[in-house]
Amino acid sequence: MLEHLRLTVPPDLVPDVLDLVSEHDYVTNVVRHEGVCLVPEGDLIECDVAREAASDLLDDLHRLGLSRKGGVLVMSPDSTPFVEAERIAALAPGDPEDAVIWPEVVERAEAAGRPTVTYLVFMVLAVILAAVAVLTDSPILVVGAMVVGPEFGAVAAVSVGVVLGKWLVAGRGAALLVGGFVFAILVVALLALLSSWATLVDPAMLRAPRPQTGFIWRPDIWSFVVALVAGTAGVLAMTTDRANAMVGVFISVTTVPAAGNFALALALGDVPEMVGSAQQLGVNLLCMVLAGCLVVLLQRLLWDKVLRLSERVFRYRDGAVISSRVRDLTP
Repeated sequence: MLEHLRLTVPPDLVPDVLDLVSEHDYVTNVVRHEGVCLVPEGDLIECDVAREAASDLLDDLHRLGLSRKGGVLVMSPDSTPFVEAERIAALAPGDPEDAVIWPEVVERAEAAGRPTVTYLVFMVLAVILAAVAVLTDSPILVVGAMVVGPEFGAVAAVSVGVVLGKWLVAGRGAALLVGGFVFAILVVALLALLSSWATLVDPAMLRAPRPQTGFIWRPDIWSFVVALVAGTAGVLAMTTDRANAMVGVFISVTTVPAAGNFALALALGDVPEMVGSAQQLGVNLLCMVLAGCLVVLLQRLLWDKVLRLSERVFRYRDGAVISSRVRDLTP
C-alpha cells in the first residue's frame, strides 16, 4: 500500500527535496516537472512512498521548509498493482494497515474542531431524534440519533490536540463539543416547550415507564466501560484510517440521547431527569476524551514497536528483497 505525494517545490528547495525522495529506501516513481508550477513558482515533484514510511517522510519535508514555502498534497491510490510497490512495502518496517500518518491525523483533528453551520444542524437534528425516542420509548430512534450525532470528531480533536501539544486544536474541539451540545439542547428545549403549549407533549410522557430508553438518564458502571471502549475504538479508527469502524463507535455511547432527554427535562421541569441526563452526558464525554488521549499517547510512544512486531519476514537474495508480501504480478 502506497501514498502518493504531489509536491510543489520552490527553486531553492528543489535539490534538497530531490535528494530526499530519490535516495529514500521506501520511495519509488519519482517524477520531476521542471518549472511547471506558477503559484508558488517552482517544480512539481511527485513520488510514491510506502504508507508505513509516509509520516517520517512528511516530517523530513516539513523540516526542509516545504510545508511553509511550497505545497504538499497526499493522496491514497485505490490500487498499486506493480512489483516495485510490493517490494518497498515489504521493505518498510511494519504493516500498512497499522501505519499512522501523523500530519494527516493532525489535519483531520483541525478540521473536526472547526465550528460549522452543518455541524450545528446535525447536532440539533440528532438531539431532536433523541427527544422523540424518549417520548416514544423507541430504541430504533435512539440508534438513529447516535448515528446522526457529529460529536465524535470534536472528541477526537480534543484528544489529538492535548497529546500532541496542539492547544489551539484542543481548545477549539472542546469549545465546539460543549457549545454544540448547549446550542442543540436549548433549541430542542424551546421546541419541546412550544410542543407542550400545543398539548403535543406533557410531563406525564417523560415520567411514564420507559423500559427501552430508561438507561439514557441512569448512568452506571457500564456507562464508563462503554464510553472508554468507544473512545478507544474511535480514535484508533481515525488515526489508522479505518472509517468502517466509526459507525460502531457512533451507536455505542449515549451522548446524544442523554442530551435529548436533558432538553425534554429542561422544558418540562423534571429536575431528577435533568441531573441524571447531565451525569450520563458528562460521563460519556469525559471517558471518551480520556480514552482518546491514552490511545494517541500510546501510539506516539509505542507505535514504532508495534510496527516492528507486525513486520512481515523478508530476506535479501542477490541484492533483491524476497518477501511473502511480494507477488508475481505478471499477467
